[in-house]
Amino acid sequence: MKAIVYTKYGPPEVLQLKEVEKPTPKDSEVLVKIYATLVTAEDPRARSGTFPPLLWLLGRTITGLIRPKNPILGGVLAGEIESVGKDVKRFKEGDQVFGINLKDAGAYAEYRCMNEEKVLAIKPANMTHEEAIAAIGAITALPFLRDKGNIQSGQKVLINGASGSVGTAAVQVAKYYGAEVTGVCSTTNLELVKSLGADKVIDYTKEDFTKTGQTYDIIFDTVGKSSFSRCKSSLKKKGIYLTTVLSLVDLLQVLWTSRVGSKKAMVTFAGLRPASEMNKDLIFIKELMEAGKIKPVIDRSYPLEQIVEAHRYVEKGHKKGNVVITL
Repeated sequence: MKAIVYTKYGPPEVLQLKEVEKPTPKDSEVLVKIYATLVTAEDPRARSGTFPPLLWLLGRTITGLIRPKNPILGGVLAGEIESVGKDVKRFKEGDQVFGINLKDAGAYAEYRCMNEEKVLAIKPANMTHEEAIAAIGAITALPFLRDKGNIQSGQKVLINGASGSVGTAAVQVAKYYGAEVTGVCSTTNLELVKSLGADKVIDYTKEDFTKTGQTYDIIFDTVGKSSFSRCKSSLKKKGIYLTTVLSLVDLLQVLWTSRVGSKKAMVTFAGLRPASEMNKDLIFIKELMEAGKIKPVIDRSYPLEQIVEAHRYVEKGHKKGNVVITL
């Protein structure tokens, strides 16, 4: 089968299209013929081996300390089950599925085996494979807003980085829970964020949301461009600051505010939760997609053979929603 392989850390060019052996499912596994995957913001970090200082050791422990542990990247997939192991109960041949396998990756390929107990579900009936995985940023937005933020109807929620993969999902998740949503993005993405349901949109190139005088119950920074200290005055008395990008300062603030003060800084490692929890969320997200509550946002689509160009584009940090790879 065709796969994108990398054997050393480095620039996009370390990604090579090669023929590798097609996997065979074990007794509790399914073999998925992959039709679509994503280049997430994390993929270039894994490819280059560069992580924020606080997370460097954790990142390299996952991807490989000296060289890549898993030579095939790609933690998100959508496709069709081609065959199943003899002990598989949840799926059958021909099922159209989508799922996540962040730890072992392997989705930059034509086929991938997955244990049926991993994060895998029947894809939304009303969406293509490309659309299904393009709404999967909600798997990160949900535990932040629902579990850590305890989001409630009528609350004021600000999403910083509202036009990215997690940001576009977070706007829609917050609206689903009945919040009044303010999205922060650049000029070119204002209409996109409005179309996702944001009640207000702030252009960060023209206005600093921390200086508007507005206060929020939840500030969710999906891109790591702010800090609790900077946002504290924009939080209500019992407001919560959430961030997906953890720095040493953020960690100290999480620990400090857990003991002192009414305003809290919080973080969760959404991708490291138990598969059983993530599976429940994936099925919930599927239902939201089928009900039209979460819509996919696709910036660009590349064939597998153009993975280097896709990585170059994602690495610039200006993608709107998701960059899809088709097979």
